[in-house]
Amino acid sequence: MPLTPEQRAEIEDARAETRQTLRATSDGMESHLYRAHEVLDHGLVRVIDYMGDDSAIVQAARVSYGRGTKAVQNDEGLIRYLMRHWHSTPFEMCEIKLHVKLPVFVARQWIRHRTANVNEYSARYSILDREFYIPAPEHLAAQSVQNNQGRGETLEGEEAARVLDWLREDAGRAYDHYEAMLSQDGQQGLARELARMNLPANIYTQWYWKTDLQNLFHFLRLRADPHAQYEIRVYAEAICRIVADWVPAAYRAFEDYRLGGASLSAKALDCVRRMGRGEEVTQETSGMSKGEWREFMAVMEG
Repeated sequence: MPLTPEQRAEIEDARAETRQTLRATSDGMESHLYRAHEVLDHGLVRVIDYMGDDSAIVQAARVSYGRGTKAVQNDEGLIRYLMRHWHSTPFEMCEIKLHVKLPVFVARQWIRHRTANVNEYSARYSILDREFYIPAPEHLAAQSVQNNQGRGETLEGEEAARVLDWLREDAGRAYDHYEAMLSQDGQQGLARELARMNLPANIYTQWYWKTDLQNLFHFLRLRADPHAQYEIRVYAEAICRIVADWVPAAYRAFEDYRLGGASLSAKALDCVRRMGRGEEVTQETSGMSKGEWREFMAVMEG
């Protein structure tokens, strides 16, 4: 489990402590504050702090002095207009700080989103816990034959059992050696900053990750996509549920125009128009490559 009883008690103590404030708050986000949303076998996502709500986006767009100068439905209409026309700056007025516990190999994907402030648990100063991500059998898959960075069919039977055994054994053995190298029982003990090099990429790390809503939406658009790697996608999906409660109008616009929408090239748009006029269009007459045509047809066929 991601949290011990002591950690759960600390969270409940933090949630029990309230403070009076004049700043804008989001009732939906308040319900998530500090709570741990469990992800994978040992991971979690927690909201540590946030700034702004839907009205902050509207306020920035209009440069108004209050929480909004128009009716709520007009505010949502403005938010949808901003999203539709890629006006990103007003969304930068909202910020969120998350505590995330995740496998190291997922963290290395995540950190590619560089528009955030990150502070990671330091294995130079502290000793990492014996916690490793071991996939559930249904998430063990072969290499895709079509996508160099994707998965194919699920492994089954003896092969799946063998892979799981290796993952558990290799992780456990590496950690045993890590502990042995650190030990000062009858030896000096290797420095923590050196001993950590022996740890596998499926060990769990933790960090605080702070970003604004615009850059968070970019992260979610890529990582909550069905084609994203499962192990990072489940984190993105957990964050999506939090954001939907935090800024519901902005999230609905994001879901409509980004998650559920599609971007078409000029050639693809020309094909749509030709099809609309009743013309039969093929890959050969489209002007698109085979890969482009395959992706275009996937959009058209849903």
